[in-house]
Amino acid sequence: MQTELSSSSLTAQQKTQLTKLEKRLRSHVGKAIAKYNMIEDGDRIMVCLSGGKDSYALLSILMLLKQSAPIHFDIIAVNLDQKQPGFPEHVLPNYLESLGVEYKIVEENTYAIVKEKIPEGKTTCSLCSRLRRAILYKAAKELGATKVALGHHRDDMIETMMLNMFYGGKLKAMPAKLVSDNGEQVVIRPLAFCKEAELIQYAQLKFFPIIPCNLCGSQPNLQRQNIKQMLNDWHEKFPGRIESMFTAMQNIVPSHLCDAELFDFKSITKDSGIIDGGDLAFDQADELTQVKPDNKLHLVNNELDIIEIKQ
Repeated sequence: MQTELSSSSLTAQQKTQLTKLEKRLRSHVGKAIAKYNMIEDGDRIMVCLSGGKDSYALLSILMLLKQSAPIHFDIIAVNLDQKQPGFPEHVLPNYLESLGVEYKIVEENTYAIVKEKIPEGKTTCSLCSRLRRAILYKAAKELGATKVALGHHRDDMIETMMLNMFYGGKLKAMPAKLVSDNGEQVVIRPLAFCKEAELIQYAQLKFFPIIPCNLCGSQPNLQRQNIKQMLNDWHEKFPGRIESMFTAMQNIVPSHLCDAELFDFKSITKDSGIIDGGDLAFDQADELTQVKPDNKLHLVNNELDIIEIKQ
């Protein structure tokens, strides 16, 4: 487990890396907030903190944006202590106290429930996730939170889309913003435009006190691991493919898919005119623009200020 160290432990080069990376992540998050209207004046944002790199980064970036935002919103960090064996109960309270952020530790023994319901050796993640969501939604209501912020990033969203395509028969990913399962909260994912590789580097430079996610002893989700490996292989062999996939998730053409509930195919006649380019199965090669892996999904500084204003 990592222990938090002072920024003075960083070399001059590392401090420069951290400054640039933090600026980039702020811009990614600012863009997502503006594009999907995630945070509004007067919001009380419940940041779900697991002790992993992503939720730490989410809390850190939101706290930075709060300092410069021209609107007022509150942040409360919430961790669910599921009573897993060996869970270091002191780590998160100590860390959050050092930040001076409002927080709450919710204690529920979901570990015992999962162990009772799931046979030994089977993946417990699905049941554990459902129990965790229900408890966190209840906590959000009790704490008066208007938004629930989760730490899923760009790679999580792409992996979920691929999982649903391969195993669920649906073209569906993680939403950047949607109403919660119980219909009572708005769930937001401000890290939607952030790459996992950047979050890993950020966690290392910030010395976040990472808590292992496998304390429960559950086997990893092999399907998700396979998808992750496939995407990593694609990234190595075909630079820019992952960026292009994420761009595609933001450029849906319903008329060129096959969902009759999404597009009214039955009403099409020869008088309907050319719809979204007509009967082209693939855009012309000379009109395609490859998304480069080093293309920035964020905006420049002056536009970031506008993003923050739109929160």
